[in-house]
Amino acid sequence: MSYLLLKWLHIISSTVLLGTGAGIAFFMWRAHRTRDARVIAAVAADVVRADLLFTATAVVAQPVTGLLLLSKLGYPWTSHWIHWSLLLYVLVGCCWLPVVWLQLQMRNLARTAAAAGDPLPELYHRYFRYWFLLGWPAFAGVLLVFWLMVAKPA
Repeated sequence: MSYLLLKWLHIISSTVLLGTGAGIAFFMWRAHRTRDARVIAAVAADVVRADLLFTATAVVAQPVTGLLLLSKLGYPWTSHWIHWSLLLYVLVGCCWLPVVWLQLQMRNLARTAAAAGDPLPELYHRYFRYWFLLGWPAFAGVLLVFWLMVAKPA
């Protein structure tokens, strides 16, 4: 695979990762603020689909294209920026996996509440708080990985 194609795929997948994450966070937060179980159920269903379709694809493409680029460019694996990038990527993944599970649970709780005409249960609100808190280190981690990819500090 050519260098330019690899670099393009790496940049596209990183953009999808950041953009989908930011978009999902925005729409989920906006839906949550309505406190309407029907709205939350519908938005959370789309959020789960987007995460599985776009984010999961980018999560796989990022390390594959990144490692191929390292090999092609001959960067030493001992570079500190590479170690920090990989460590942050794992941290982001450790936040993202429970976030996906929480999104599924919130979607299901909102669907159940909407179908019964009930308010959202306290468990939904607890899950939302966890989801919100896990989103910050994940988002910051992705931004730091972007900076490391661009700056490649010594």
